[in-house]
Amino acid sequence: MRNIPPTGKGTAWPGVVAELLRAPAALTVPGDAIAGAAAVGRRLDLTVAGLAAGSVGLYWGGMALNDFADREVDAWERSHRPIPSGRIRPGAALAVAVVCTAGGLGLTAVAGGRRSLAVAVPLAGLVWAYDLHLKSTVFGPAAMACARGLDVLVGATAHEGTVRDVRAALLPATAVAAHTAAVTWLSRSEVEGAAPALPATILAATAAIATVAAIPPRRGPGRTGRPAQAAAALAGWYGVRFGASLLKAVREPAPGRLQEAVAAGIHAMVPLQAAFTARTGAVSRASAVASLFVLARRLGRRVTPT
Repeated sequence: MRNIPPTGKGTAWPGVVAELLRAPAALTVPGDAIAGAAAVGRRLDLTVAGLAAGSVGLYWGGMALNDFADREVDAWERSHRPIPSGRIRPGAALAVAVVCTAGGLGLTAVAGGRRSLAVAVPLAGLVWAYDLHLKSTVFGPAAMACARGLDVLVGATAHEGTVRDVRAALLPATAVAAHTAAVTWLSRSEVEGAAPALPATILAATAAIATVAAIPPRRGPGRTGRPAQAAAALAGWYGVRFGASLLKAVREPAPGRLQEAVAAGIHAMVPLQAAFTARTGAVSRASAVASLFVLARRLGRRVTPT
């Protein structure tokens, strides 16, 4: 895998923590809250920025906990990771997970109030349940999908958020959840490989998600003109970005190809979020979200996102 980091124990602590947290992959998270907020007509303000930051904290907590929970398996399958390579102790990784999760919930409470926190708490619970137990069960992809779907809804529930607001954000939340389930399911085979049917099925699901994201809404500022065009372009970008790597995996479903597809799927979350943001008429915000893709890709060359 091209993004394998160095395994020397002398690696600086900040670099080890960045690797533990899959730091670049966190850039795929802020778009959840932004898309959810855009769905209910909320502008990109300090509240939404705080919710996005809280989501990043929860994501980082999940990444650190993932390596803590998988440390024995990683010793055989991914010995380059921080814990099995000896660059960070398991207890320290667990402490990072606790601090990041607590910090994420705290930021969410401050920025969005009780209603956002009421969504973020079960989100955090799903992340911890996934890492500690559900990952190895048939419920793993569904748990991770629900967590990312809830992350979108966090952006729609700040302070005065209502049930009607939650309903308005259900479409982007469902699309993000479906994409997350697909990537999570694919990641289960990235070490041992899979039959071509797996990436082929996910390719079909990706095409369906991209189609939904490209279809203009029936009403609102995003139904025609520049917003509709931007949403279609971003949805196409999402489909091509993830679909191209999946097509390669269909032809050669070896571990290396599947790892590349998983990394592409993680990054493809950004144009998907941007497409649903543009569907609301918020083209400038969609552009801001889309710009995170470039940064995530560049940083992903230095720190693996998987």
